[in-house]
Amino acid sequence: MINMDNRKRQLEAVSTSNESFKTPEKRMSAVLQDSDYMNWRVEETCLYLRREGLGEWADTFRAQKITGVGLRHLTDADLEKIGIGHLGDRLQILHSLRKLWQINAEPNKVMNDPIHGHVELHPLLIKIIDTPQFQRLRNLKQLGGTYFVFPGASHNRFEHSIGVGHLAGRLVQALNERQPELLISRRDILCVQIAGLCHDLGHGPFSHMFDGIFIPRARPGITWKHEIASLAMFDYLVSDNKLTEVMKEHGLVLPEDLDFIKEQIAGPQDTDAAKGQKWPYKGRPEDKSFLYEIVANKRNGIDVDKWDYFARDCYHLGIQNNFDYRRFLKFARVCEVDGQKHICTRDKEVGNLYDMFHTRNCLHRRAYQHKVGHIIETMIAEAFLKADEHIKVEGSGGRMFTLSEAIDDMEAYTKLTDHVFEQILNSSSPELAEAKQILRNIICRRLYKCLGQTQAKENIIVNQEKLRSWGAELAQSTPQNSSQVGTLQQEDFVVKVISMDYGMKKKNPINNVRFYCKDDPTKAIQIRKNQVSKLLPEQFAEQLIRVYYKKTDEESLDAAKKHFVQWCMNNSFSKPQDGDIIAPELTPLKASWKNNNEGEDGEGCSSRDLHNDSGIKLKKAKTQLKY
Repeated sequence: MINMDNRKRQLEAVSTSNESFKTPEKRMSAVLQDSDYMNWRVEETCLYLRREGLGEWADTFRAQKITGVGLRHLTDADLEKIGIGHLGDRLQILHSLRKLWQINAEPNKVMNDPIHGHVELHPLLIKIIDTPQFQRLRNLKQLGGTYFVFPGASHNRFEHSIGVGHLAGRLVQALNERQPELLISRRDILCVQIAGLCHDLGHGPFSHMFDGIFIPRARPGITWKHEIASLAMFDYLVSDNKLTEVMKEHGLVLPEDLDFIKEQIAGPQDTDAAKGQKWPYKGRPEDKSFLYEIVANKRNGIDVDKWDYFARDCYHLGIQNNFDYRRFLKFARVCEVDGQKHICTRDKEVGNLYDMFHTRNCLHRRAYQHKVGHIIETMIAEAFLKADEHIKVEGSGGRMFTLSEAIDDMEAYTKLTDHVFEQILNSSSPELAEAKQILRNIICRRLYKCLGQTQAKENIIVNQEKLRSWGAELAQSTPQNSSQVGTLQQEDFVVKVISMDYGMKKKNPINNVRFYCKDDPTKAIQIRKNQVSKLLPEQFAEQLIRVYYKKTDEESLDAAKKHFVQWCMNNSFSKPQDGDIIAPELTPLKASWKNNNEGEDGEGCSSRDLHNDSGIKLKKAKTQLKY
């Protein structure tokens, strides 16, 4: 009786949608597509046969009153008994019916992961993993050049991708168990898992170094990110390994499900066509909007990709992870917000979510944007730029591509991994001599030196031209009282601008999160920052400007440090963190630099005052002890 009532409510919900002009058969098809076949009545079973191109046997099934419950028990002998005489027809019917339960029928493969323990993977996921395009991820360092700073950070994109696929499945299954009225189908679950598994297929050598530093300098005329390559690589993976038929055998509907998988990775595909539409996605209708918030959450940044790399990176970096995704899984549920369904969590979890974004910021400060790791990646990018024209990779049709051109051909790009580092380092080619020397300097720890870090009063729009002009300014910023002989060269300075934020630039991501209360779990509410704590950040983004110097001899380095401090003064930047050490004769000249603590504690005393005050107090204490 309960099942019949649920079916009735589902049909009524579809009939009252904004597509009320659909015929009853089309309306039922929308329910059919997303519901469990075990709940089908006779007419829905007949509708499924018609959808599979087997409509000629619908009357036969209707006459025998075959419902969804009996489909799995049908045999070849049963079909012959009810009048389906030809063997070919019977085999075709059995093949179509088998797709309904195929996803759960096959045994999953178990992998042991150091982060998530024993992970079960569906056979279709194993088919994807066992391809050259996915296996390539074994040879891409998850944290790129950071491995040269943190000796434990040797993990790769391969295990991270498996972890994201696993967590994607756990979140969507948790929602399905908690809210069966969402009509999450086995197809939905499988597509979400595939998207999690394949979201990083497009990463290049040393991960973010490739699309963040190398490609913008090698090909400044294009806008390219690894997400774009992930879509192209996924298409290539499917076609090169002939997986379309395998996907159909496992119950996926193509090309609809392929669109859904790619939309989860990189958002709407045809952005121009989608501009005038309320719902820009093709893979799933608007009532499944929450599925797009699992792998890559464009709404607020809370997604399983972060959950895995928080846990995995902290484990390998030796840094404490303060966010527990298992708790989020316990409280996640879907609520309606402004006509769309979104993943929400309990109101009491708001503090934990602020901790999550704080953890992200800490990881960037302590590891991802580490000043030594950052300059090593810059040096690797410079080596790649010098080697770009001299290393060729064979792609489709036998065509040869350079390192920077390989992103245009997925067959060539599949062959591009971190091994390029060793290829250059061990090369005897004279064309690669300069690139080889840069990499040898990394291996021998002859690194560019960090002159310091500063900040501008306002955020600056940064491009390659701006960075070059700053290099020229640094070379010319000779202190007035300097006695140095000769001039510094523009090309010896490297300026890096680093953006630190909570994942949504200047915005507070929690403003885009919705919560629910224990008393009414169906109603989504918003929680403002001032309702949580007065100790939360006032701003959610900042820019850091770092300057490095390529020469390492003591005389040049000392002069470059003074140029850097003078440059900060000329541009009204903040006082460098170690400005008093590297240029003690310059920092007193800037009035606003004399007292950094003013206004912070009401006293505004300088470090010298603190030192003198401490000395006076110490003398008094000794005098008191003496008497």
